[in-house]
Amino acid sequence: MSVRLSPEECSRYERQIGIDEIGEAGQAKLKQAAVCICGAGGLGSPAAIYLAAAGVGRITLIDHDRVALGNLNRQILHGESDIGRFKVDSAKTMLGQLNSHVIVDTKPQIITPENAVELVAGHDVIVDALDNLEIRYILNKAALDLNIPFIHGAVGGFEGRVMTIIPGRSTCLRCLYRGPVQPPPTIPVIGVTAAVIGSLQATEAIKTITGIGDLLTDRLLIYDGLKPTFNIFKLRKNPTCDHCKNFYGKVLS
Repeated sequence: MSVRLSPEECSRYERQIGIDEIGEAGQAKLKQAAVCICGAGGLGSPAAIYLAAAGVGRITLIDHDRVALGNLNRQILHGESDIGRFKVDSAKTMLGQLNSHVIVDTKPQIITPENAVELVAGHDVIVDALDNLEIRYILNKAALDLNIPFIHGAVGGFEGRVMTIIPGRSTCLRCLYRGPVQPPPTIPVIGVTAAVIGSLQATEAIKTITGIGDLLTDRLLIYDGLKPTFNIFKLRKNPTCDHCKNFYGKVLS
């Protein structure tokens, strides 16, 4: 079913519809799309804000945490008055004020091997905005099982990284991080790093939905804000990867 843009939407998104690669057809794809953002913190905040501003039709936010004072240096979906609220609830309030055309679903749940597939099913893109490698692995596997593009982001201090995983076509997260899962320490981070990486994740999601540009598949982008530099490293699939080996050598339609 084709989706038409209302006059209000055409006016609202005029500047991005004017981009040749997007146009009205691309904007309609964004309106039809559903994006699942796992984590409503430092990375999830800019990713959600810019995807909502771009006109993604449905955004699902998954996060079981509540807003704390120590979140506010980087988690710009929340303010001082939100302390104690579930992050997904305060995030929904903020996104609703930003763009009333966007449907925001909230799931204040912990992602587990038992519920991951159910939580992320039915979405066109999954955005990894977490700070826990073990749960990232769970999401990576769920994305592969459901054949959903998965956009990984991570930050620490002034450094961040981004990669995009297309099941059956590119290196997956487990290919990249092959060691054992270690308990996550408290990760120091400044908000501007999360802003850069979360915005890049939103960019990858927009390109994935509209089918434009080159994605960060089989490549890891590393940003260093102190130098400042962007470096891209080529990646190769691991043929014995315990997550994507069933896809190895297979291209999905």
